[in-house]
This record gives sequence, structure tokens and C-alpha cells, in this order.
Amino acid sequence: MTTSDLVGLRIKTVRRQRGLSQAQLAHPELSDSYVSLIESGKRTPTPAVLELLAQKLDCSLSYLINGVTAEQMEDIELALGYARLALENGEVTEARNRFAELLANNNLTGLTTLRQEAEFGLALATEACGDLTEATSILLRLQESELPADRRVEVAMVLCRVYRESEQLTKAVEVGERMLLGSARQPWADGLVELGATLLSAYIERGDLLRARQFAAELLNAADALGTPRAIVAANWNASSVAYLTGHLEEALSLAERALAVQLEHGNPRNVARMRASFLLKRITARPAEAAAVREALRATLEEFEQTSTSTFDRCRLNLDLAMAEYLCGDYDEAAAHAKVGRDLLPEFGHALGAEAGLLLGRAYGAVGRSEEAAGHVASVRDWLTPLPDSRRSASTWYATGATMEELGDAEGAVEAYQRALACVGL
Repeated sequence: MTTSDLVGLRIKTVRRQRGLSQAQLAHPELSDSYVSLIESGKRTPTPAVLELLAQKLDCSLSYLINGVTAEQMEDIELALGYARLALENGEVTEARNRFAELLANNNLTGLTTLRQEAEFGLALATEACGDLTEATSILLRLQESELPADRRVEVAMVLCRVYRESEQLTKAVEVGERMLLGSARQPWADGLVELGATLLSAYIERGDLLRARQFAAELLNAADALGTPRAIVAANWNASSVAYLTGHLEEALSLAERALAVQLEHGNPRNVARMRASFLLKRITARPAEAAAVREALRATLEEFEQTSTSTFDRCRLNLDLAMAEYLCGDYDEAAAHAKVGRDLLPEFGHALGAEAGLLLGRAYGAVGRSEEAAGHVASVRDWLTPLPDSRRSASTWYATGATMEELGDAEGAVEAYQRALACVGL
């Protein structure tokens, strides 16, 4: 039903409850035929007419427009605010429950904007809980709705991100390119730059570094032209990742530092925490001599993560970064402990982060002479990587697995891992 249909139906229902005919409701200000057209949804009443009808029917204007009373509307908006707050504070399970309870409220049915906001919030909370399959379903349902242009871009960005996190890289790229490269694309704005940055990360994960390098330059130009904090952060941060992966480490740090500086001034705690963690990983790779300082900063960032709405995968990634820092500092017990925490945050096999955790555990146990346990963890990498499609990330992890197996004396396993790495890049 259209909005006019729903408004007309409410007027008709209340009129009958009051025992009035159309003529009694209409006269003297309106004609009964005009009221009939309104009730049938064939005419959209003006705000003045709606206010007049609400007075004559002795009901609230809010009820005629939205199907809920002013008090019910206030309750809904308050509940939505609490759900948003829970998500921002990192109470992701509570946020998910609050958004779900809101959507179960029949009063939300006719409130299109608030309902879509609750559905989008539920998708974000579900993603943060690590349930990527359900988050995808919610976002796909939202895409089928009539959404405002800004919300459509937001939904596309999160869907692109969720597909990327679940290793469905082809779908991630399709979602981003459909919105950014289609004939109906809007001029560059903050939301589109952020979507572009998410698409750029999918190019990176897919191993399409040439396309990523070209697109990163386009995003940086768009962000500089806009000059807004959101655009500058999104473009510089993801361009930093491209520079990092193509071996331009100091350029990567320079771009990341610019993005982090702007984010610290304007960003929300969740994004600041995620960005700081990723920056520290780049720093430890570019400047291994600073491993001890990076380790302390990562430990502080771990506490920061616990107070924000970072997702399960964000927390997993941070624990693995911290495990690597502990390993480089020679604290192998702590490295193993954080690698186990990171691995245990993942829901199932079939994720590259799980493979990275197994590899770190293998290295940590190998470093202290526990060769049998090390070999077992390195062998588990197969279970994590085998279900995944070929990608740059998988190739890199298979190659690192081969090198670790070689160090542990498993020549046959190393050869197989190297072959898998080559197969992932089409060789």
C-alpha cells in the first residue's frame, strides 16, 4: 500500500469508530466526495487538511500520518536511540537484540524511514557479532526496498564489506562496481568515496593490485576535491594499504598517518581503534626495529577495542597482529596465547584469518622447540584455506606455510604448500 492508501485507511477506520458518515466528517469545510477520495487513497491531503481531520476525529495528527500516536512515536525513537548507543559502545549482542525487538513491533510497519534505519542497524550489529550470512540476508532485503540515495550507498558499502569479510570477493566487487561504475552514478560525495574505499579493499584481497593502484589514485583525487574528513580518511587509508602491498612502505605509512590524524579529530571510537591497529601492523612491517614500541601500542589498542563496536573479525585480526608483534619481540608464549584467542573468535573453517592464526602458532611453538605441536598447527592451515577461492591472500598464506614447513623439516608438505601458492595465482 502507498502512503496515501495508509493515511486514507486510518481516516476511514477512525471515522467509523466515531460513528460519523463521510458527510458529517467533511462539512462544512470539505466536500464529502473529497473525503471519499482521501479515504480511497486517490487524493493526498495537504498538511492543513490532515490537521483539520485530526481535530474533527479527535485523534493525533501523528496517528493519521504514521499510524502511531505521538507517545508511541516517542517510545520508538527512544528505543532506536538505545539500540544505536549499544552498538556504538561495543555491546553488539545487546544492540542486535534491541534492533530485532524494534522490528518485531507492529507500530514500526508504517514508519518506513525508521523501519529501514532499524533494519540497517540490525545488519551492522549482526555483522559485528560475526554472523556474516545473516547480515548479508538483511542487507539484500534492504536493497530491494525503496531507499533514499544516501542509504542505498550505505547499504551497498556494508554489503561489499560483508562479502569481502566472508571471502566472497567476486560478489564484493560486483556490489561496489554496480554502484560506482553504473550509468546512474551520482557525483562524488563522502558516501561514494567510502564505498569506493571498500571496493578498493576488495580489489586488494582479490590480488588485482594494478587496478587497485589506479583506483586508489582516482579516490585520492576525489577526496582532495571534496576536502571533507570522511573522504580524506577513506581514500588515504585504503590507498595506504595499496602502497603497503606493492612495496612502497614509507608512502604507505605517510598516507596512513594522514588518515589517522584526521580520524582522531573527527572519527568515532570504533573506526579510530580499527585504524590504529592496522597502522601499527604497517609500522611493524616497515620498521621491524620498532617492534617493542608497536607491541605496547597494540596492547593498549586491544583495550580500546573492548570498549567499541568492533566486529568479531576486527578483534580476531588485532589479536593476530599482537601475536606477530610478540613473536618478533621473542615472547613466544604470549604470541601463541594471542594467536589462539584470535583463532577462537572465528566461527568456522574457511577463513584466511584462521590460516594466519595456525601459521603463527606453528612459528611460536617451533621457536621453542615444540616441533610436533608446531607441525600440527601448520597442518591445520589446509583446513582453513582449502574451502576458499584462489586469491592473492590465499597465495601469500600458502607460501608462508611452505616456508614454515620447510623450517620444521617437512619437505614434502612444503612442496605441496608452494604448489598451492602457485596455483592460487594461476601458475
